[in-house]
Amino acid sequence: MHYVSAEGLTKSYGVNPLFRNISFHINEGDKIALIARNGVGKSTLLRILSGTETPDEGKLFIHKDVTVALFEQEPVFDEDKTVLENIFHTDHPVMNVIREYEKASDSDDAEALALLFGRMDDLHAWDFEVKVKQILTKLNIHHLAQPVRDLSGGQRKRVALAKTLIDIGFDHKHTLLMMDEPTNHLDVEMIEWLENYLNQENVTLLLVTHDRYFLDAVSEEIWELERENLYVYKGDYENYMERKAARLESEQASIDKARNLYRKELEWMRKQPRARTTKSKSRQDHFYEVEAKAKQKIEDAQLQLQVKMSRLGGKVVEMKKVYKSFGGLPILKGFDYTFSKGERAGVVGKNGVGKSTFLNMLQLLEPADSGKINIGDTVVFGNFSQKGLEVKENFRVIEYVKTFAENFPLANGGSLSAAQFLELFLFPPDKQYTYIHSLSGGEKKRLQLLTVLFANPNFLILDEPTNDLDLPTLAVLENFLSEYQGCVMIVSHDRYFMDRLVDHLFVFEGEGAVRDFPGNYSQYRLWLRENEKKQGSKETGSSVNRELLMVNVSEVVAKKKMGFKEKREFESLEKEIPALEAEKDAITEKMAAGDLSYEVLHQLSDRITQINQLLEEKEMRWLELSEMAG
Repeated sequence: MHYVSAEGLTKSYGVNPLFRNISFHINEGDKIALIARNGVGKSTLLRILSGTETPDEGKLFIHKDVTVALFEQEPVFDEDKTVLENIFHTDHPVMNVIREYEKASDSDDAEALALLFGRMDDLHAWDFEVKVKQILTKLNIHHLAQPVRDLSGGQRKRVALAKTLIDIGFDHKHTLLMMDEPTNHLDVEMIEWLENYLNQENVTLLLVTHDRYFLDAVSEEIWELERENLYVYKGDYENYMERKAARLESEQASIDKARNLYRKELEWMRKQPRARTTKSKSRQDHFYEVEAKAKQKIEDAQLQLQVKMSRLGGKVVEMKKVYKSFGGLPILKGFDYTFSKGERAGVVGKNGVGKSTFLNMLQLLEPADSGKINIGDTVVFGNFSQKGLEVKENFRVIEYVKTFAENFPLANGGSLSAAQFLELFLFPPDKQYTYIHSLSGGEKKRLQLLTVLFANPNFLILDEPTNDLDLPTLAVLENFLSEYQGCVMIVSHDRYFMDRLVDHLFVFEGEGAVRDFPGNYSQYRLWLRENEKKQGSKETGSSVNRELLMVNVSEVVAKKKMGFKEKREFESLEKEIPALEAEKDAITEKMAAGDLSYEVLHQLSDRITQINQLLEEKEMRWLELSEMAG
């Protein structure tokens, strides 16, 4: 089915067009990733397709049976309503009864639950309720009665994501789902679950993301907005990079050829007599076409990171028997570690286990309850925190930078003025006099990175640095960090970023336990899955879901009797679950053999994740049906 057709779309803000005369088609089942530098129109294009903005020129056709769902970076809520009311906002009998059921479940009202069970049965709402419960649990959304205005930024994003997924899950037969940076503020387990969910739902998808593993997992085609044009590449991110390089090389060869011809034609034009024949007029017209081609430039402006690192002595940081708790929650219990020069460590763990507190303690911004933290005399920290820019936003960009210094020393011994240094960070002169409050999220991130590097740090601490950065800027930051001679400590949910840059991980396992794992994030996940298999443990999410389901239905479901349809489903599940477990065991044995390539291991690991997801859903349903049978 044909979902969307666009012909000759053009959109400008001010004198500079974001894109000009672009055309494209989206068909049912397409999974497309849209990438570009910050500020060239990715989010604007999504809003045009959703109908919240209009193009300056061009035609847009969206099939009358297609619903367009947009998940935006800055979600909009009814601030006075609760999380529950915002998520279940659709006025439909099924959505209404599920909203009431969730509300009753949250309050443990057994009498209301008993009444709602009958209504749920009558409306055949149970399958969708299981999906709702899975989405809320996986995104760690529990306090449904909380007003939205009281939520943190990360909580708001997760609620908005749940709302979007529940909407399309309710009726996604012909839905174009557009997502603008959906992985921001999600931990890695949530991101992996979202990958599997989107693949299982078989949605038609248009996605903006900086997470390259996520991009490869859920998309089959890449669109790039560049120099006002739209370029289409089939395949994954690696294929896109190769084909883009070939395209740029071909374009440059074409321009070089035009320049050679231009020099010859220019000489002819200068010798032309005043009298013009039809033949000479045709040649003159051709000359202007050649001139336009010859004067083209392939602008590939790249963020340039050239910093003079302060000398780092032999002593870096020592942490001895460090203890730290917050309100009874242990973060560190007797943590011991001595950092070395050039160390590259990642910090991973679920949200709320104390990763950011650990980084603050490392810089002595947060005191330890007991133990010692000794910092070397030559250590200069550069802290790229999640808080972002801490500045009055009525500052202009250039004014803000000059509050740090007028000049900046470079690694090659030279120096740059504040204005020149801003240009290296892709802030041209006209942008330097822009007020900070009018910058995009990505531009603010770039400015924050600039101010961190301005101090010539030799110990960089990066807390979620990839959020709001575009892929080209991320690639430059990765290249810079891979050559950086100082220490690097990274907290990130971007698995690609972590895999490329860290040598080992501090894994915050909860209750103050921190594991020092020798390897990158992908290696850790493989180890974790193999270790869970050896211990015979189940995925944590399954037990959480079962307990949650039992709390909600144990008293009431037992009173329900199983119908013919439920009996058939129950019998089917008793066959499907053992088959999935057998497949999981077979794959685990293959992975444990140690003779597989990384690519095969990655594929098998993805399949294990899919199986775990299926088992979780089917075991939950089996549990519900077994209660009814009992």
